[in-house]
Parts: sequence; C-alpha cells; structure tokens
Amino acid sequence: MSTLMSSSTSDRKFRRSPKNTLPSHDSNHNKHHNSDSLDGASYSGAVFNLSTTIVGAGIMALPATFKQLGLIFGVTLIIFAALLTEFSIDILLRFSKASKSSSYSSVASDSFGVFGRTFSQLCIIINNLGMLVVYLIIIGDVLAGTWARGLHHRGVMEEWFGQQWWLTSRSILLLLTTLFVIGPLISFKRVDSLRYTSAVSVGLAIVFVAITAGVAIVKLLEGTIKIPPLFPELVDQASFWELFTTIPILVTAYICHHNVHPIENELTDPCQMKSIVRTSLILCSSVYVATSFFGFLLFGEQTLDDVLANFDGDLGVPYSSLLDDVVRVSYGLHLMLVFPIVFYSLRLNVDGLLFPYAIPIAYDNKRFYSLTACLMGFIYMGANFVPSIWDAFQFTGATATISVGYIIPAAIALRDKHRIATRKDRLVSWIMIPLAVTSSTVAILSDVYSFFITKNGQES
Repeated sequence: MSTLMSSSTSDRKFRRSPKNTLPSHDSNHNKHHNSDSLDGASYSGAVFNLSTTIVGAGIMALPATFKQLGLIFGVTLIIFAALLTEFSIDILLRFSKASKSSSYSSVASDSFGVFGRTFSQLCIIINNLGMLVVYLIIIGDVLAGTWARGLHHRGVMEEWFGQQWWLTSRSILLLLTTLFVIGPLISFKRVDSLRYTSAVSVGLAIVFVAITAGVAIVKLLEGTIKIPPLFPELVDQASFWELFTTIPILVTAYICHHNVHPIENELTDPCQMKSIVRTSLILCSSVYVATSFFGFLLFGEQTLDDVLANFDGDLGVPYSSLLDDVVRVSYGLHLMLVFPIVFYSLRLNVDGLLFPYAIPIAYDNKRFYSLTACLMGFIYMGANFVPSIWDAFQFTGATATISVGYIIPAAIALRDKHRIATRKDRLVSWIMIPLAVTSSTVAILSDVYSFFITKNGQES
C-alpha cells in the first residue's frame, strides 16, 4: 500500500502544468521511466540537431525565389532573415530564463496567459504539419517523380526499374518509407537521440550543395551557361506582386524556434544555447546562399519550384545520370533524417494542446504511440493530396510560420512582463510585427491574384 501511494504521489508530483511541458534531462523521474542515456547533450550534437531543423525542405524552394528576386535581393533577404531569426530566438531565450519557462508555449503563456499558450501551440502545429507534408512531397518527388509545366520528371525508382505500378507508385513508395524508415526514427523519446542522424543529414545537404556548385562552375567555365540577372525582371503588374510570394519561403527556411527549448533542455550547459543558435544560423545561411546561387546559376529560368525536380535530365557534364541520382537520393535521405526532428516538436505541442495537465508524453507509452500514429497518418494523407511544394510553403509560410518566427517573439518583447527588454528589442519588434503582418497579407493576396490570372489565362 505504501509503495502504491508513493508511486501515485510521484506521478502527481511530475504531472505537467501548462507552464512546464518539457521535463529536464536530470530529473529522477526521467531516470526511472526512460531507458535512454540521460547524459546531457553536447555542443556539437545540439548544433547538428538545430541545423537539421533549419535545413529541411526550404532549401529546395530557395533557387526559385532567386529566379523572382534576382541575385542581389535574394542574397540580401537570406542574410536579413537569418539576422531576424537570431534576434527572435534571443528574445525567446532571455524571456524563458526570466520566467523559468521550458518551452515555446510556456513563455508565450507567461506573457499572454492561456491565449498565448494555445495560439503559439496552434501556430507550431500548423507550421510543423505543413513542413512535414512538404518533406514527404519531396521524398515522393525523388522516388516516384513529379509533373511540372506539363512535363513528367521521372523519379529514381522509375529510372532504375521502369514503370511498375507496385514499385513506382507514389503512394506505395511513401507508405513503405513511412513504415520502415521514418517510423523507427520518430519513435525516439529524446531529441538528443537523433544527434547522429542529424549529423549525417547535414552532411548529405552539403553533398547536394557541392555537386550543384561543381556542375555549375564547370558549365560556367565552358560558357554553356551565363550569370543570372542581379535584379528582378518586372514585366507587368503580376510579376511585381509575385515578388512578395517569396517572403514566406524565406521565412519558412529559417524556422527552428519550436525546437530551441527541447534542445536547450537536454544540454549539459544550457548557457551555450545562444552560441549554438549563432553557429547553426551561420552554417545554414552559408548552405542557403550557396544552394540558391549555384542552383539558379545552373538552371536559370528553367529553375522549378522544387529544384530537385531539375535533376532528372542531362546536366551537360560527364556522368550526368550518376550525378542526378546521387543528388536526388542524397537529399531524399537527408529529408528522411530531418523528419523526426520536426516531428518531435509537433508531437510535443499537439500533446500539450490536447492533454495540458497529463504527465509528459514520454512517460505514457499508449499516448505516445497512438498520437504518433495519428499524426503520421494525417501527414501521409496530406503528402498525397497537396498539389505542389510551392503551395504548401506559401500557405504555412504566410500564416503560422511568420507568427512562430517573428510575431509572437516580438509581441513577447513588447509585452515585457519582466522588464528586461532593451530599447533595441522594442525598436526591432515594432519593425518586425508590421513587416511580418504586411508580408503575410500581401503574400496571401498575391497568391489569390496569381490564381485568378492563371485561371483566366487558361479559360481564354
């Protein structure tokens, strides 16, 4: 009886409040319930996990933004978005420390109560669901191919084995990938358990950049391609409004705020988090600029919304077919390894929204696996019905992602419940909120405008 009462008391003690949704890595309760190693996460492991969160599918849409913005504005906005991201994460870290909060939603709750907690959780859920759907779309493009501008771009499975419905079907390939690759990876209960797969995923992204850069440089020296335009080419009113649709893509490419707290909570020295964020952003910005520049340089006006689809034909260099396959397979594997990092915070926030007072999900196997299965099923269905990577990025980027990355952190700084915001914090926040809202509104309106222009053009 005394043992039972002790266990019940222990469970009540560690039941989660909305303010404390993430258990720390050194709690006795963790030691009792979790069989994984509970040593604190290392600096390098945290950098790889955060960098993997950032360099996900966004990198594939960036060359298309350069096609609309030109090189000068494209590079400028990539760097500008990185600086704003560092600023917004710094706000989250400082206000989390002041309020003793251990998650994104809890620091929002500290400033804005239940509304702040619920709104931030909903934004993270929408953002992460959109990102994960995009990941599966790209994985499907790599394996099964895609259609663009009336042309079929073959996937690697079709190239290797020919057209076989049971082997090249998009839905079947995604189902097999989900069950045998992604499924085991999303079953880990600690984000630090993914540090090795994150390191491999960053390496695979660099392989993609290196091959793209190498092919582009060779063709540039041969004179078969030319330097793309430095500035956007505005030929009509529609082309002007289309410039604003690139902003949500750039914003989406840097969103990692939802994983900052889970990574920080497992660090041996949480004080290293600010340096980890800066290192990750420098690494990812370099990868983004290189990918965007060389991808646009290589394909020019033929750059597709998902540049990976461009790697299915003759690149005009020796071993072109082999390079195509290496690029697509390496990046498809990269996304499979990125998937569990983003899924981790999605599951955490869905659980926090639905069961705010339950014990942490890592200690309830039934809740953990049932929620994992439901979310994965929803993502799988979405990946089979969302028509384009560009559509998914524009929707999530123009709505929830801008809120997660910019609006909520800026609002926290302006609310300044703990009186720690500096003059610079308030000034940048006042600039960031109107900029984010305006960009989001214009992006949505331009999407609607482009839709009707395209529809009218097809009818005529």
